[in-house]
Amino acid sequence: MILCVLILSFFLCGCTLSEPENKDLFQYKDSYIGDNSAIGNIVRQLANRKLLQGFELQTKEKPYGITLNYKYVEGVTMGDIVEETIILNSTFLFALVNNADWVTFHFGDETHTVKREKLEAWYGKKLNSFENEKELRKLVYDFFNDKKKMNEFFNTPSG
Repeated sequence: MILCVLILSFFLCGCTLSEPENKDLFQYKDSYIGDNSAIGNIVRQLANRKLLQGFELQTKEKPYGITLNYKYVEGVTMGDIVEETIILNSTFLFALVNNADWVTFHFGDETHTVKREKLEAWYGKKLNSFENEKELRKLVYDFFNDKKKMNEFFNTPSG
């Protein structure tokens, strides 16, 4: 039990709503799903990137999307870093990638898909209207720190 708590603490401390390594993430604004290089550069800078094992792009037909595969960490559940990763990373991907319609997150056996329209309806804003990381992070923090809003998002079926 103590080992599990220590491992979980390690990942939680290193994987929070922190600044990405490259401060100029918005250099990739207006990217497209078909641009593998740009998408790769974006996902390697997102939250909890150390747990990212790879990504796949759905480019053959609409709706276009991204699948992110994360390392399974024993003891990590929706209440831990998973919700943070889903909210933060889907928000940034939708803000930066014009034609991304959905993002699917795989955490071991857990799979969660976020659709652009649901996330934008939740925020009440078009995410591609943001021009810098500071404004987008403020939006994310405001919603992420509101437990009622978080419950609303994760307990409302995707449409």
